[in-house]
Amino acid sequence: MRSKNLRGRRNNVTFAEVLKAASYSTLMVGKWHNGHGSGEKPVDRGFDRYWGLLSGCSNYFNPGLKRPGEPEPIHKAPNDMRHWGDDDRVMLPYTPEDANFYSTNAFTQHALDLLEQYGREDRPFLLYVAHAAPHFPMQAWPQDIARYQGRYMTGWDVLRKQRYQRLVNMGLIDEKWGISERDNICPDWEGVTDKERWDRKMAVYAAMVDRMDWGVGKVLDKIRKLGKQDNTLVLFLSDNGGCGEHIDNTPDKEPGGVDTYTTVDAPWANASNTPFRKYKVFDHEGGISTPLIACWPNVIEPGTITHQIGHVIDFLPTFSELGEADYPSHYTGHDILPVEGKSLTSIFRGGERPGHDSLFWELNGCRAVRRDRWKAVSLGPKRKHVGHHILAGHEDWELYDMDADRCELNDLSSKNPEIVNELDRMWYQWFERC
Repeated sequence: MRSKNLRGRRNNVTFAEVLKAASYSTLMVGKWHNGHGSGEKPVDRGFDRYWGLLSGCSNYFNPGLKRPGEPEPIHKAPNDMRHWGDDDRVMLPYTPEDANFYSTNAFTQHALDLLEQYGREDRPFLLYVAHAAPHFPMQAWPQDIARYQGRYMTGWDVLRKQRYQRLVNMGLIDEKWGISERDNICPDWEGVTDKERWDRKMAVYAAMVDRMDWGVGKVLDKIRKLGKQDNTLVLFLSDNGGCGEHIDNTPDKEPGGVDTYTTVDAPWANASNTPFRKYKVFDHEGGISTPLIACWPNVIEPGTITHQIGHVIDFLPTFSELGEADYPSHYTGHDILPVEGKSLTSIFRGGERPGHDSLFWELNGCRAVRRDRWKAVSLGPKRKHVGHHILAGHEDWELYDMDADRCELNDLSSKNPEIVNELDRMWYQWFERC
């Protein structure tokens, strides 16, 4: 489906549309980022109820116009206020009346309100909570920032080593993969002169995650109070690796407030993506690999780890299976493409499932394909992207053995041209099909 949003080609269904047809209450709060026009909003794509940010990159404290007695809210660009939504109503500008508004808190409260209204019914429910945090701008409550201020003065180099060892000790990564070098756009911490500002950025980032974590806890508490915890599957994940983009619209101000707008930047994102290479908007593991945390009491054994490969395309068939919902071949007068994913249910139940024959990625010229142990990946053509400058000469495929080298440190493309050619053929066949 090569289109900028879900309306572009109606040859698809969302998991909300599938579950709604199976008598689920379908609820969403948070970031949508799939359009705000007719036919594009969440309530147009299967959700019964919605409240949140229809776009992205919005000011956390005040997405709209200046309020009396407060500083001017800073946006990504001057007057670049983003669309918000309340069910079918589009709000632009959205200027909250509450002086204590903070979008992460607001998403949490609206999720709690929806659970209170629909969670007591006999009907099953789907609740999709799409937090914007910790996406830029870096903005958080002062009391949350204070808990982390100064913690990162050891720098990103030390932090990467600490996180690598912790990941190994937890069994989340294999020690044989090693750890990638500090990315070439990131300076040595010891040579950095403005360490306090860098510490502040990461403290704000941590505070944003902290506030989101608090909200997740509130939602889980509500599910328990409703007595629905034993029969509710909860999934938590990120949509991509840490973001290394660079924007600083307020370099003269300390990051964190309504009147600031900055990113956390590549050095800290490089640490967030430990032990992998690259960032969001790249198809190396640092851009596309994120953990999935699943909780399903009486089904998933607590504390277990599986290294079976999954993808977000697996959610729809998983939800269809668990919700006993049929996947349609036709919907609202349109032919629907066959489902691409594979259900995760057998993995959740402690078993094995046949893996994907192949998986594919493409974004802004970056591309990747994985089949069995082999992954081919390319940085793509020469270009600039919000602080990332990709030089010419990186269009060709790199090839990595994911079993032995998940960190993509040893390019085997020159030694295995036949594998590269086969993966190249597969990728272009997939891309044309899309």
